[in-house]
Amino acid sequence: MKKFRIGIIGAGGIAKARHIPVFLQMKEKVTLTAVQDLNESRAREVAEEYGIEHVFSDYRDMFLEVDAVTICTPNKFHAEITIAALEAGVHVLCEKPMAISAVECEAMIASSEKSGKVLAIAYHYRFKKESQAAKRAIEKGEIGESIVTRIQALRRRKVPSWGVFTNKELQGGGSLIDYGCHLLDLSLWLMEDVKPVDVVGKTYNRLSKQPNQVNEWGSFDHETFEVDDHVTSYITFDNGASLLFECSWSANIKSDAEHVSISGVDGGINVFPLELYHAKDGMLVNRTEQTIIGEDNPWVSQAENFIAACLGEAALVVKPEDALKVTKIIEAIYRSSETGEKVPL
Repeated sequence: MKKFRIGIIGAGGIAKARHIPVFLQMKEKVTLTAVQDLNESRAREVAEEYGIEHVFSDYRDMFLEVDAVTICTPNKFHAEITIAALEAGVHVLCEKPMAISAVECEAMIASSEKSGKVLAIAYHYRFKKESQAAKRAIEKGEIGESIVTRIQALRRRKVPSWGVFTNKELQGGGSLIDYGCHLLDLSLWLMEDVKPVDVVGKTYNRLSKQPNQVNEWGSFDHETFEVDDHVTSYITFDNGASLLFECSWSANIKSDAEHVSISGVDGGINVFPLELYHAKDGMLVNRTEQTIIGEDNPWVSQAENFIAACLGEAALVVKPEDALKVTKIIEAIYRSSETGEKVPL
């Protein structure tokens, strides 16, 4: 059987740490055929390291050599490259966030629909074992209708010092668009088919603009830091539910906190670690899962789902319409912070 040909666009850290190693594990179905980077020497180094045949400096030249691409570029270029690939008849797995703006996301979706090619967004938190188990429990009615969801995506003094993470023009934002988006996407998925109504948000970047930074992830230039490093928001939905959301790269807290929990009408659930809470039979019951069956590496499950969707064997777990909803909320949080007002969706 002819193997499915994959190309990598952007030969930076996320490509080398996540996508390339995962696709190399799928040798029975997939072959890594090409790699592209504006820095062609870096692309050649990656190609040599991983045994990739073709090297390009212009991503458009790659499309004849591949069936699908993974886009690992700065956020600013996600929409442009995705649309070009889809128009060339190539499936796309695009790193999160989908794009910097909802308008760009909508153009990407339109291109996918017109071309008939798959567009997936790499929100890999949905593929974590705990997330998958939580979804199953919620679908079985364990917590009933969701009322209040809580998200904390907090890191203590861990601003990414590599790449372009602190460049607003290239990334569109900081801790919210880079890290908080993952848990926001996961929460919306667990809350099921809810429609956001309005958003109140506040962004900060005072912490990372101070001199003499103590940062666990290396040194960065505090004078050129221009994105958010701490964000809070409150989101309401059409079914009356609400979501309390906080994310940060550099919070002054005791330790990192990664928290997603939902209080429902019939029970509650915490995702990391996975726990269920009920009040029944005259008891307050806490249930902790001892073993969760599933793939330990969410990037493997994500890649397998993408390839299966391209081959017509499975539905996407992360649909582009879902990723558009995340981007709309992120845009609203930034706008609310700028205006000081509630933003309707």
